[in-house]
Amino acid sequence: MIKRELAKDPKLANESWDRFLPKLPKKSLSKRRKPHVIHDKKNKPLFPPPQQPRKIDLQMESGEYFLKGWEKKAKEKESKEVLRQEKKREREEERKKDFVPPKEEVPKKKKRKVEEENGEIGKKRRRDEDDGEREKKKKKEGTEGTKDKSKKKKRIREE
Repeated sequence: MIKRELAKDPKLANESWDRFLPKLPKKSLSKRRKPHVIHDKKNKPLFPPPQQPRKIDLQMESGEYFLKGWEKKAKEKESKEVLRQEKKREREEERKKDFVPPKEEVPKKKKRKVEEENGEIGKKRRRDEDDGEREKKKKKEGTEGTKDKSKKKKRIREE
């Protein structure tokens, strides 16, 4: 079409038309595209792999296909809620890690050792034994104290 218009124009009939024509790159058709991966025909299995079940088949097996619309939505909502709870628990654990105080080592109390009469070194008496002896002493002192009080009361009454 461009060449026809240029041929009609008498001024451009004798000039070169290269400046008006589009310059397209030449295509080389001789190059053949090679695949990057070359497959071994020797190791190729004879039979194709078994057909994978369709989505509908899987739904029929699980019974989901036969559920009503509102039942499907409720089931999806429940599963999402479970996932949400798990994620929430994980996030809380991550946050709590920052607030866990380091473990402090508490020094252990040393037990006192008392020399016994025989010269052997042994542990101090048990508290139970000591408490029993103390209670006996208190009872004796307590009875004496009550006698003294009653005597004082009699003296006060006599006066």
